[in-house]
Amino acid sequence: MRILVIGGSVFLGRAIVEEALRQGHEVTTFNRGRSGPDLPGVTAVRGDREVPADLEALAASGEWDAVIDVCGFTPRTVAASARALSGRAPTYAFISSVSAIDGWTAKPVDESSPIWECSPDAGPDDGDYGVLKAGCERAVEEYFDGNALIIQPGLILGPWENVGRLPSWLRRMARGGRVLAPGDPEVPMRLIDARDIAIFTVDQAVKGVNDRFVTTGPAGNTTYGRWLADCMEVTGSDAELVWVDDRFLLDHGVEQWTELPLWFAASGELTDVWNVGTTKAEAAGLRCRPVSETVRDTWNWLKDQDLAALEARFPAWSKHGLAPDKEARLLAEWDTAQGAGRGSGDEQE
Repeated sequence: MRILVIGGSVFLGRAIVEEALRQGHEVTTFNRGRSGPDLPGVTAVRGDREVPADLEALAASGEWDAVIDVCGFTPRTVAASARALSGRAPTYAFISSVSAIDGWTAKPVDESSPIWECSPDAGPDDGDYGVLKAGCERAVEEYFDGNALIIQPGLILGPWENVGRLPSWLRRMARGGRVLAPGDPEVPMRLIDARDIAIFTVDQAVKGVNDRFVTTGPAGNTTYGRWLADCMEVTGSDAELVWVDDRFLLDHGVEQWTELPLWFAASGELTDVWNVGTTKAEAAGLRCRPVSETVRDTWNWLKDQDLAALEARFPAWSKHGLAPDKEARLLAEWDTAQGAGRGSGDEQE
């Protein structure tokens, strides 16, 4: 089949292109050529989706059996793409996010949950990431004349990750020594490999499915402790994990999600971060590899890379991970607090 991928050179987009090529499809990519090179084997069309003339030229260049839009973040931009490509393909697959679901992190969600209110013509300043993704979903459904396949991924990991969550932990483990491990090691997580989302997305797009799916890992496919242990194992680390409780970290101003990637204190609006239903996607064929395999493959990719070049290419990396001096200070203060607590207990005895 002929598949057009809008984007296709970074992380999930790259994985989708790889999977489409692996299945033997003819792949056209449409991007500016700035985020990274296109994979060998694709027909690369250069252009900016925010430039009307570039979209018109793309639409005039051919027809496809499916469009997969991996890099839509602003509703009116996605709306323009949906309008331009109506009639040029029967199916438009849009990569959204579980963040588009109203109330995600604070309550259980699945495909039946409402998405945030947002106009399909909203601009970049009309909401945050999740709200705008909801508007993008509506833009596809409203302006594309054909099947609208909406994919709402959860927390995505894997080789070529451009966010920096797993790479940050792998790099920290590789340094060894005493490592600040956050919260409760038994906290269950739901993580998914970009390659598994890619397989599912390409399969559904090829079938011409008109539906929406939440795509993340199965319930409890790892825990925070097991995930960090996997990072230690693949890096051959001699690290000593020092588990520090949530309250201490919050009281000391540690940023959730970023300074300690994928850590959060499970309370209030973050009670149900991992409570995301995937029954529908699994019934449609979603399968997830073990998280340990994702960790291993990401390290095998990462360890041979020019890290300075990757940091320049992926600016979000700089936002993830504790600075070494801050980690050392927190560990020292934690040791002191624990020692004081033990002393108080001895006196009581």
